[in-house]
Amino acid sequence: MPLNDERPTSTSTVASEDQNSDTESSERCDSLTSSSDVDYSRQSFTSDSSSKHNSPSCSPPKTLTLDEVMASARDLSNLSLAHEIVVNQNFHLEPPDLPQNSLEKKVKDMVHKAFWDCLESELNDDPPEYNYAIKLLDEIRDTLLSFLNPGANRLRTQIMEVLDMDLIRQQADNNAVDIQGLVSYIINTMGKFCAPVRDDEIKKLKENSANLVTLFKEIFRVLDLMKMDMVNFTIQSLRPELQRQSVEYERAKFQSILERTPSALDHTNKWIKFSIEEATQIMPPSEKSSDSGQSGKPLPGPTLVLNTAYIRLLTWDKSKGPLPETLMTDEVRLQEMQRSLQLYQVVASVLLIVYSSIGGAVSGLPTLVERLKKMTAVLLEGMHSSDFNLTEALGNVSVQICCEVNKSLAERNFPALPAELQETLKGQICDITQENNPIRTLVEGRVQQYFRVVLASTSSHRTPPPAPPGLGLIQSELMGLGVSFVNLVNFNKKVYGPFYVSILKNLLFIDMPAPAPQNGIVQGPPSSPLQSK
Repeated sequence: MPLNDERPTSTSTVASEDQNSDTESSERCDSLTSSSDVDYSRQSFTSDSSSKHNSPSCSPPKTLTLDEVMASARDLSNLSLAHEIVVNQNFHLEPPDLPQNSLEKKVKDMVHKAFWDCLESELNDDPPEYNYAIKLLDEIRDTLLSFLNPGANRLRTQIMEVLDMDLIRQQADNNAVDIQGLVSYIINTMGKFCAPVRDDEIKKLKENSANLVTLFKEIFRVLDLMKMDMVNFTIQSLRPELQRQSVEYERAKFQSILERTPSALDHTNKWIKFSIEEATQIMPPSEKSSDSGQSGKPLPGPTLVLNTAYIRLLTWDKSKGPLPETLMTDEVRLQEMQRSLQLYQVVASVLLIVYSSIGGAVSGLPTLVERLKKMTAVLLEGMHSSDFNLTEALGNVSVQICCEVNKSLAERNFPALPAELQETLKGQICDITQENNPIRTLVEGRVQQYFRVVLASTSSHRTPPPAPPGLGLIQSELMGLGVSFVNLVNFNKKVYGPFYVSILKNLLFIDMPAPAPQNGIVQGPPSSPLQSK
């Protein structure tokens, strides 16, 4: 909160760029993670002793009461809000903007009009009445007092003395109240409290020579903006403290939800179980664990399982099921990453086709290639929409590429591309929409490979690895996306690591046979593969 003699900086919007957000997020992850594995990796998958926050638990199935449902909903709302404040540096609140023709807006406008009409009618009486005006002054006084710090006794006393409602009512009964003087004091006081971004609004209020009704309307409009400024300033002030306490706070909130709703990890269980099967198929022989479950098949390491699970999020199909519960607070961010990645993959596919078909016309011309990349990205913007015709858009992309290339050839006194070559290029670009297109398959495979390397690296949140061959044309975009993704993953592991440990323990080791005694001594259970890292 700002000091009483200080004015808060503008907080109506937090207009920092995504790059700044990624940098701050990277610094936060630096303090949260000291290695590629998070703290939970040091716990044994078969250990039964841990604290409440480090050992997630859930109750047996039971019928939930309405109070329990509402309590879980509040916890989820608080968890989502705290998480958004911590991870989204651009998070801020804005005044509600009701749809123009909505019933709520019509009712609100109707009620407000009735009130202002009554106020105008009272002020136009002879002698004037001040019942509605006094109600407004009382509300304005409470709003001004809400801007003060608890120790601002001098200003509090001054406001209470000037806007003494009992005295104002007595003056109104004797037709001696100075409404204009009170309004002038209110505007001057607002000028002391407001953020610099509201200076122009205060200046307009001081210069407003309209009637009192219009002036009151404007005062309340500016006060609403100041309230939102104060809320956003408070969010900014709380963010560092929330970041320090965010891991324990979010984990505790989720634990309380899990205790009330034992099924709150069902989708997470399915997500990890499927990832174990996928990781078993792709793991190299050198990384196969010597331990086997009841199936007798080699088990993948927990790190490989989780990395495989996180990679799946980049191609998650919501139509086939919701996200894991532990990632619901990052649903919007994951969706944005997924859309960006889809766009980058198509752009990379288009440029690879251009290089393979007419490489001589664009080789050694980085400016032209960059222009083609930006143009392709613009024409394919919104390709995630259900009504977007990707084939048609790719046809337009191929036409524009041919035009740009021909223009470049003409500038260098070379002949234009043959018509047959242009048709072939257009056909190859439009074929990207086919599911088994070799170029598309190649690009998607290397993107998956890149993100596996990103998650396996210990310093990806600071210096992401370079893009693999074939993806150099989108390297900067891919590296930026990699930083955002690994920051999200590291923070998620830090918060929900104990829950993942419990699930992996059950899925990987619960069915293992008891160890045989050796030399009369029973060997302990296998330690977590993450412990040795």
